[in-house]
Amino acid sequence: MQDRSIGIFDSGVGGLTVLKEIASLLPRENLVYLGDTARVPYGTKSVETVQRYALEAAEFLVDYGVKLLVVACNTASAVALPLLRERFQLPVIGVIEPGARRAAQSRNHRIGVIGTEGTINSNRYPEAIHALLPGAQVSSVSCPLFVPLAEEGWAEHEIARLTAMEYLQPLAAAQIDTLVLGCTHYPLFRNTLRQVLGDAVTLVDSAEETAKSVQQLFQQQGLERSERGGRSVFFVTDVPARFIRVGEAFLGTNLALVEQVQIG
Repeated sequence: MQDRSIGIFDSGVGGLTVLKEIASLLPRENLVYLGDTARVPYGTKSVETVQRYALEAAEFLVDYGVKLLVVACNTASAVALPLLRERFQLPVIGVIEPGARRAAQSRNHRIGVIGTEGTINSNRYPEAIHALLPGAQVSSVSCPLFVPLAEEGWAEHEIARLTAMEYLQPLAAAQIDTLVLGCTHYPLFRNTLRQVLGDAVTLVDSAEETAKSVQQLFQQQGLERSERGGRSVFFVTDVPARFIRVGEAFLGTNLALVEQVQIG
């Protein structure tokens, strides 16, 4: 069981930020990543559609033979996690619960959440935060332009700064001290967000927190791989060219093993 891979899926390339953090914390693990690039984005789809897509992606990875499923998509985590945990007899970790746990450490209990339309409309982050910190004031804003800006490599461009200033006005007015980056693309905007909000606001990177949750689970359940030299393989549901180009920018390394597959 220990030698099986960790399965990670997302609607596209954003989940590579999660893969990168897991690889950093658990360098001996084999990782298999599925980007559902033929049906991206999930953030604007209906709940029923996202649940169906998530089930199909998870089934592909389970058939591959993984020991753990990581739902590296905030939208899918928001609406499909209970369904996946009920369907599959292996651990399933999403990105919302780990991010909410970190956000609940807020100093002044004023927390902001940014994400896709689907994630924000699901209300899952406020629910998860309030379960841990009942008195928290949680303000949520959808930031749909951040994903295309990130994939254009413009996360630190002046356009990104102006866009962030517009989106984050309600959060600045709410005097938040903690901001949850509720989309796996958003860690790329860290510097831009700091310019707009200042250094006093703590940025919660759900990718980092999810990787910590995977590490903790492995230590508790003895799932860590003992051999050195873990590797990563990548599957996509559309032609790989764009995934490779954007993914290499996300990871800062070459993507050699990318294969196009059909799921569902």
